[in-house]
Amino acid sequence: MNDSLQTLIKRIEELETQLAFQDELHETLNTIVVKQDAELRVLKRQMGQVAERVKEIGDTTPGAQPQDETPPHY
Repeated sequence: MNDSLQTLIKRIEELETQLAFQDELHETLNTIVVKQDAELRVLKRQMGQVAERVKEIGDTTPGAQPQDETPPHY
């Protein structure tokens, strides 16, 4: 009986150790996801600004014509 109790105690300690590592990993991953979400929001905002700027440049370029327009010799 004593041997079986020691085995159970050892298994419980191993499970508690694994749980502690999993909790730490979970917190680490959560921190990384939060950081990446913030970075993604910044990148999306910047991409929108770049797209708007490219559109403005295209609209103000003298002689700019759409690429899909048929050339006059056709």
